[in-house]
Amino acid sequence: MKGHAPENQALSLGAFLRSLRERQDPAAHGLAGAPRRRTPGLRREELAQLCGLSATWYTWIEQGRDVSVSPAALARLARGLRLSRAERSYLFELSGKRDPDRADTDDNPPDEMLGCVDAIDGPAYILDRTWTGRRWNAKAARLFAGWLDRGGEPNLLRYIFLRPEARSLIVDWDIRAQRVVAEFRAATTGHVDDPAVCGLVEELRGKSPDFARAWAAHGVLAREGGERIFKHPADGLLHYQQVSMSFAGWADFRLTMLIAGPGARKRWPEAT
Repeated sequence: MKGHAPENQALSLGAFLRSLRERQDPAAHGLAGAPRRRTPGLRREELAQLCGLSATWYTWIEQGRDVSVSPAALARLARGLRLSRAERSYLFELSGKRDPDRADTDDNPPDEMLGCVDAIDGPAYILDRTWTGRRWNAKAARLFAGWLDRGGEPNLLRYIFLRPEARSLIVDWDIRAQRVVAEFRAATTGHVDDPAVCGLVEELRGKSPDFARAWAAHGVLAREGGERIFKHPADGLLHYQQVSMSFAGWADFRLTMLIAGPGARKRWPEAT
């Protein structure tokens, strides 16, 4: 983890795995008839056997030795220990490895999580890992004509680079568009082998020279807030401060809120 020396990281990984192993119920793993145990949970050699790993190698990991741990071995441990989503994520983060099964995680977070946009006063929307809109409120639909309105293109990148409405709505479109590509590259670092992400990038490279140039620049930027200015066809010049955050337990989904700034109208006409 950031700020930890490698040896401390190895010790932390070993302590975490030991804690998980000692919390296991042997009976749940078909070991109910095993001899009397002096320590709780599974023995090291039992867990290693369940995961198809070397008992000696696994012991070295628990002891915090500096041994190489591959993503595939971590995935076996995660399955053998029957880790929760949060535990598995922490295991890979602690190891400094990318989860090979991350792209196959469930794409359907709880509906009440997505529905939080309806409780937000200003325009708000939720993007998934391909930056496709998964839920938005009525004010976002009104603001983003051609993207979140009825009949629009729900993917943010396709909207920005392929829909003419985006170029007239987003003030300083060329600057914002380049930044969005750099933010998307940074946000999808963990999904370089995801077919949906790769397919979207290849599609846009073929259809939009602007996207192709921005992607070829290999810019990487964090998705941050800040001032956003829009020239709305009905409501004129609108100023917002953008706030963006991820959901706990659903890191691939981001909530974005636009908070009215000094130049924004305080009252919106009813969405149609």
